Amino acid sequence: MTNSTIEQKTKTIEQKTKESRRNSAGPSFSVSAQSNEPGPDCPLCPRLKDYRDANRAQHPHWFNAPVPSFGPVDAQLLIIGLAPGLQGANRTGRPFTGDFAGDLLYGTLIEFGFARGVFEARPDDGLTLVDCRISNAVRCVPPQNKPLPAEINTCRSFMTAAIGEMPRLRAIVMLGRVAHDTTLKGLGVRAAAAPFAHGAQHQAGTIRLFDSYHCSRYNTNTRVLTPEMFRAVFASVREYLD
Repeated sequence: MTNSTIEQKTKTIEQKTKESRRNSAGPSFSVSAQSNEPGPDCPLCPRLKDYRDANRAQHPHWFNAPVPSFGPVDAQLLIIGLAPGLQGANRTGRPFTGDFAGDLLYGTLIEFGFARGVFEARPDDGLTLVDCRISNAVRCVPPQNKPLPAEINTCRSFMTAAIGEMPRLRAIVMLGRVAHDTTLKGLGVRAAAAPFAHGAQHQAGTIRLFDSYHCSRYNTNTRVLTPEMFRAVFASVREYLD
């Protein structure tokens, strides 16, 4: 992705950020005022907004807002998931925190030196990411964990902004087909040139792309993804970055 492309996409995200905050109370407690993250009351996807409002009424003590990226902006590795889980990141406010997927992801990151501390499935557990950042293709929790194509398209500019603001980025791990497809579109890579397959690697300019099945409970329970398969992906990432 060229510098001019990044600049064009940055202008798009700035416009969408302003729109998402137009009727909001401002950034949430975990998002800086300078961030390109969506505001806590982002109205860009009506179905997701209605679902968020319903969850706020039913669970007023949950996070219930677009979940911001987690980890240092100067990291070399970015991990892109699907969307916050209802009782996971939507509840806690940190990606992959509070549901099963986080157990496998953070345990693997610790094993390969991309995280430090003890993962206790809560945002104040003290766990920190090392040269690694985590984001999602869609920032708000979708009903049945299934975002619509229009919602994925709308939220892509926030994902592209997360990529564009990382000056040292060298590798992206895409968890699942949705993350794969939207990342390719965000980077301007033709789908035919980079077909999805677990363990596959692709190149997008200076960024190496790594495919993995999503670390969801369903995928692991059905053995579509095993811990060994997941670790193999991050072993490849570690080798590439080292």
